[in-house]
Amino acid sequence: MSGSTAGPNARAAGDHPGDRLGLPAQGVGSVAGFGRRFAAVLVDWFLAYLVGLPLAGPDPLTNPNVGWIVLGVWFLLTVVSVAIFGASAGKILLGIRVASLDSAVVVGVPRAVLRTALVAVIVPPLARDADGRGWHDRATHTVVVRTR
Repeated sequence: MSGSTAGPNARAAGDHPGDRLGLPAQGVGSVAGFGRRFAAVLVDWFLAYLVGLPLAGPDPLTNPNVGWIVLGVWFLLTVVSVAIFGASAGKILLGIRVASLDSAVVVGVPRAVLRTALVAVIVPPLARDADGRGWHDRATHTVVVRTR
């Protein structure tokens, strides 16, 4: 069709995750892929287990509350680090961070709390839009970008 910007795969030419947000297609500042994001959450959960199991008592595997303890540790570690630094330990390790779409320097506590609570529910991160943002990112006006 004349004037159409559709490429060979019926996608608009130059259309990539983050294009509508003004982010580059590749490299630093581009939208982080699902694999990196998933691996970062796994690293954070592993760290939460390392911290949480000793808090669960002398025999944590028999403590019926061990799951809640680990969830609480993960929640606290994630909220604090994302609110202040924009990245949890897992995100730093994998070269990604949470960026605010409104150009705020830090994500801040309220958005970090909401974002982390929605990640804990699991479904919001899996329901992603064309820019690779889950419901948790859309609700908090954030995007996860690559740092390297």
